[in-house]
Amino acid sequence: MSRSVALVTLGCGRNEVDSEELAARLEADGWELTDDVDAADAVLVNTCGFIEAAKRDSIDTLLDAAEGGRHVVAVGCLAERYGEGLASELPEVSVLGFDDYAVIGERLDAIVAGHVHLSHQPRDRRELLPLTPIERPTTTIDVGIPGHAGGPSAVLRRRLSGEPVAPLKLASGCDRRCAFCAIPSFRGAFVSRPPDDIVAEAHWLADHGVRELVLVSENSTSYGKDLGDLQALERLLPRLASVPGVARVRVSYLQPAEVRPSLLDAIAGTPGVAAYFDVSFQHAAEPLLRRMRRFGGTDRFLDLVGAIRERVPAAGVRSNFIVGFPGETEAHVAELERFLTAARLDAVGVFGYSDEEGTEAADLPDKVPDDEIAARVERVTALAEELIAQRAEDRRGETVAVLVEAMAVEGAEGRAEHQAPEVDGSVLIRGLTETSVGSIVTGVVVGSDGADLVAE
Repeated sequence: MSRSVALVTLGCGRNEVDSEELAARLEADGWELTDDVDAADAVLVNTCGFIEAAKRDSIDTLLDAAEGGRHVVAVGCLAERYGEGLASELPEVSVLGFDDYAVIGERLDAIVAGHVHLSHQPRDRRELLPLTPIERPTTTIDVGIPGHAGGPSAVLRRRLSGEPVAPLKLASGCDRRCAFCAIPSFRGAFVSRPPDDIVAEAHWLADHGVRELVLVSENSTSYGKDLGDLQALERLLPRLASVPGVARVRVSYLQPAEVRPSLLDAIAGTPGVAAYFDVSFQHAAEPLLRRMRRFGGTDRFLDLVGAIRERVPAAGVRSNFIVGFPGETEAHVAELERFLTAARLDAVGVFGYSDEEGTEAADLPDKVPDDEIAARVERVTALAEELIAQRAEDRRGETVAVLVEAMAVEGAEGRAEHQAPEVDGSVLIRGLTETSVGSIVTGVVVGSDGADLVAE
């Protein structure tokens, strides 16, 4: 019997990979994939549960999908994190956990047939995988880690877009204990994928038209530590960059406490690897960082930014920052502003703190009032946008290699090495109309608008 399913993906690049795994499994089980939510027999929403705004967006998306009376299924981080609690609050939605991914077709068949699915009881997934290289490959299968199944990549992933860029998962989970973050509790302990599996998937993606690989994980600098190889990422990058058809490899999610000189050298010096450093600073005031269970401070972070630009002056450096963390003072905000002013980052995300259940920070005293958090977000964002615009303006006269992602009346649109998909701005190569999506085109920067560049 013909049946169709629409997949809706929210959140980060890791969820994109998971959705393509789910798509491949569903198609193998006879489900027809469709982009038409209204016409689908079922809608699978891959949710995000990172911060309050993402959770609200996920719930709104689920409710919107359920309005037509169709079968709606929640998967992903929000579903895994809350399980039966989410199902109780949203009785019109079936909620599946990570352990259901391997049998997703079977689960969806039963739901569409009218069987009531009993949602899982959430559990702390950090305890499911002790951090050890011994016998780990068999346990990863037992606990159902998305994106870690074995076998040919062509069976385990089905591209959901024709874009020339795709995320490629290095690992899942996280072993750090940042006070504000709940991700380790529902994504589990840090588990690296074997290098050969990653390279095989890179070949598969290249065969499907991908020109840029974006390496994603909760913490890419930890890659390989559970495999007994602290320099596994340095060894992996040249292999990925040499995959036929791949023009660019980009690394994301670097933890400053674990960035080592050899990794800086590998990213900056390996042909085909973008000189791009997505470093998770989170703040710059040292006392507040310690309260967050984080490493560093303004001076150490400036040293790291300096080490990057000493290797590649035009390198892209981006980061995210939390303002309003419990105990944050005016002096702490001023210190963050001092760092931003001195660092001159290429892209900055500023987020207001919100309590997350089960985290250490949720129980900390000295909460910052919501209206003050909002004011600080607005203030720091305004400064960051001004500094980002200045950094972009400084690129006038610079030669950039642009991966073309779309054609417009004005010319070709794409991204340079210092710009990651969706978050870091783009480049318009003015007047270029005779090229194709996926091409790498060289241009000279002649103008800017915020983080966006104009080149000829």
